[in-house]
Amino acid sequence: MADEVDVVVIGLGPGGEDAAGRLAEAGLSVAAVESRLVGGECPYYACVPTKMMVRAAGLLEEARRVPGMAGEATVTPDWGPVAARIRDEATDSWDDKAAADRLTGMGVRLVRGEGRITAPGEVTVNDQVFRARRGILLNTGTAPAAPPIDGLADTPFWTNREAVQATEAPASLIVLGGGVVGAEMAQVFSRFGTRVTVVEAADRLLLNEEPESSALIRDVFEREGIGVRTGVDVTGVGHDGTEFTMRLGDEALPAERLLVATGRRPNLKGLGLAHVGLDEDARRLSVDGHMRAADGVWAIGDITGMGAFTHVSMYQGAIAVRDILGEEGPPAAYRAVPRVTFTDPEIGSVGLTEAQARDQNLPVRTGTARIPDSTRGWIQKAGNDGFVKLVENPEWGTLVGATAAGPAGGEVLGFLAVAVHTETPTAVLRDMIYAYPTFHRAIESALADLSA
Repeated sequence: MADEVDVVVIGLGPGGEDAAGRLAEAGLSVAAVESRLVGGECPYYACVPTKMMVRAAGLLEEARRVPGMAGEATVTPDWGPVAARIRDEATDSWDDKAAADRLTGMGVRLVRGEGRITAPGEVTVNDQVFRARRGILLNTGTAPAAPPIDGLADTPFWTNREAVQATEAPASLIVLGGGVVGAEMAQVFSRFGTRVTVVEAADRLLLNEEPESSALIRDVFEREGIGVRTGVDVTGVGHDGTEFTMRLGDEALPAERLLVATGRRPNLKGLGLAHVGLDEDARRLSVDGHMRAADGVWAIGDITGMGAFTHVSMYQGAIAVRDILGEEGPPAAYRAVPRVTFTDPEIGSVGLTEAQARDQNLPVRTGTARIPDSTRGWIQKAGNDGFVKLVENPEWGTLVGATAAGPAGGEVLGFLAVAVHTETPTAVLRDMIYAYPTFHRAIESALADLSA
């Protein structure tokens, strides 16, 4: 016998968990299916614990900046408090009981196991069949992906999941991949005394960001003693039971640990998408502005390809809930998707980079201001690396993208995200009053450069 419910949610990452709760609170019967941890990657292996790591590493670096600024300081790194905080405060030792209880307390029926679509409007979990009167919401997320490098699969390499669970900082670490995860982890472990080398196949770090961001992070990394190897081909990886060896052509690079941070793959295989006319081999599920992927099927989060961020998943989840409930609301708009790389300096970006705007054949004008040249940057002195870059469509007279790199770059980004999302004319931005002396005042200087 099949169980009749209104909605089946498959995948309880942040967006799916939130959507399931909202639907239940609206009076619908909801079955929520999860094979791992309620809450998904973000609270257990990504956003929350990694930012605890970043915070701790930042404190160490701030202490090292005391000499010449405020006296003398001696810094002795200790990974123990970091591991304890992640275990006790963030993850409850990777136990999702609190999240599961919160969800069921809202009236959601939690079902543990792999959910798969077995017919239109039908989901099977283990031997249990659910029929969804209103539809199915997919939020199955992504998983770490490792490249097909000779020998790699046979080694005990780390992904972000193992790195977050580390009980001590390794003596040495190779980070394969110079994207967001690789850059954040490289700097964190380096500041705790690990000898770190970042290996990236592309010609620069943070490939999806502005070239100026890539150059800034590379300069900071090398100044801090982090090795950076870009534009290299990894020909093999080995492990002798004690140490990793990465082969870069004729060169052998050794390390105690290897972190693979080369991207993620969508969890679509085995989901039964063919039963609703969708392709399991796709890299993403196309959705309309109301998150509809097929008749009676909604999809949100990483699998939609609109940004692998918790905030995008939550945003899409709210839209899907409205649509499932038959409520009015604006469709999704992605012109101002914000993103932050939590290195030091932080790299906050929104909308299009200059290259992306040109690829869309938009007319482009840019303006830049360096944080060290600003009054607040001069006051900051140690740790004042950064810049603000604005990307304008001069025909529209509005910003289509921006980057705020520097101390609190992710917070400065909030101003720019509003400007891009609301399509505020740059003429209006120039007429505003900017508080002095702040980091965000560099936006005013970048606007002046934009019109120069």
